[in-house]
Amino acid sequence: MKIINPTMPEPYKYETDYRKIPKEYLNTNIPQGRKMIKWAPFATMPQQYETIRQYKENQNKVDKPVFDELALRDLNDVLAQKLFYDPPATIKYWDNGYYKTIECEINKFDSERNKLEVLENGEKVILSMDCIVEIE
Repeated sequence: MKIINPTMPEPYKYETDYRKIPKEYLNTNIPQGRKMIKWAPFATMPQQYETIRQYKENQNKVDKPVFDELALRDLNDVLAQKLFYDPPATIKYWDNGYYKTIECEINKFDSERNKLEVLENGEKVILSMDCIVEIE
């Protein structure tokens, strides 16, 4: 059998796998390599990563709610009560795939455009009635 490591002690002279040889017998001048830099070349296509991030984000979105007649009537009743008697309200609404909740005062309802104007911290916010899910 051929001696591979002539300078090492007897049990390691014929060993070909460096992982089985103790560290003190190995050459310390072996370069360490690039360590984690080796993964950097895979980030050469930022458009691909942006597309994947967008796909993940879109999976969390929900469809716009669709209400039946009874649910719309109940929502209009609560809106009328809040508008005339108790303006402070908590409104849950759908916005671009996500449900959002705001604490606000109901200012006015525009029946022509089917929009609800509310004041949130002094700022005017206009919400579409098609997107409002709940009014408390």
